[in-house]
Formats: sequence, C-alpha cells, structure tokens
Amino acid sequence: MTNQTTEDVSGSSYLFSIVRIGILFIIMCGFIYPLVSTGLAQLLMPSYAEGSFIKNAEGGIIGSELIGQKFTDPHYFQGRVSSIEYVADASGSNNYGPSNPELVKRVQQSVADWQKSNPDVPVSELPADLITNSGSGLDPHITPDSAEVQIPRISKLTGIPAAELDKIVAQHTEGRSLGLFGEPRVNVLKLNLALDELMKK
Repeated sequence: MTNQTTEDVSGSSYLFSIVRIGILFIIMCGFIYPLVSTGLAQLLMPSYAEGSFIKNAEGGIIGSELIGQKFTDPHYFQGRVSSIEYVADASGSNNYGPSNPELVKRVQQSVADWQKSNPDVPVSELPADLITNSGSGLDPHITPDSAEVQIPRISKLTGIPAAELDKIVAQHTEGRSLGLFGEPRVNVLKLNLALDELMKK
C-alpha cells in the first residue's frame, strides 16, 4: 500500500512538473519573446517593423518596398511576371520545369507582348527576369538591365529624354546586400514614383 501511494505521489509530481514547464514555455515563447522582439524591432528599425510601407506626400500608403505591384500602363517600368498577380495573401509560383508546355506557352506569350510593346529593342536583348517568375511571385525588384531595356519605350511615350531616365535608374539601383549578397537590383515601385515626378515637370 505504501509503495502504491509513493508511486502515485511520484507520478503526480512528475505530471505537475510537466504542466509547470509547459506553462512556462507558453509564457516565454508565446508572450515575452514576441513582445520583446516586436519592441526591439519598433525601436531599432520602425520602418521594417511596420511593413516597409511607401507613402505619398499626404501620408497615404502606396505599397510596400517588399511586395511588387503589377504595372500595365506602358508609360511605366514593368516588373517581373507574377503567376499570382502580386496578391500577397499567399506567395508562390508554378514550379514548372523548362520543358513544361504551360511554361513554354507563357514565355512565348511574354516574348510576343515584349515585341509588341518594345519594337525598338530586339528580343535578343530581353533580360530573362522580365519573362520569368520569382520563387515567391512577389519580387518587387528587377535587374538594372531590365530597367535599361525599357527606356526606349518609356522615352518615346512620355517624351522624357533617355538620359534623364538613365539617371533615375542609376539613382534607384541598389547594390548587393552588405556588399556581398545578391545582385544589383531596382525597386520597380520606387522607380515608377521617380518617373511620376519627372512627368510632372
């Protein structure tokens, strides 16, 4: 009888310890850690913590630096293809192999659209990132080359000299992260906002 009672007490103590540890981890990981990390982020990098929003002069949100937007007006610089139309509710793209008929069909259509909108620039100069998805389908950047090849079209449609457009592309070209990682890139939304300013002059 005594042994049974001792085993019951030991089992109850063990169960109580598990419950206490569980509650402790819930408090630490579910409340304390998120509050501390959010507080530090707001203190050290408030713009990133709030979503890296880009705002207009009135303070209205135009978009985010981290999520691309679809520009269909040929007066503007175009971003990458997005199979999810840049809808940020969920990220991802069709994981088609290079021989997949659907991918071939879509790329052929993208090339045909390019030829129609950019007759002054041969297809041989068309950068691959303008006709390919990013892994997330939300990439807000293009390569500097992808911006440069659009300048003849935009210059013709807006009347802005190509030299001026070259200048804003150079001004909005971001270097490699920490000077080492990734490739030089241009944020399409920021570039088009700068283009808007040029068109107002």
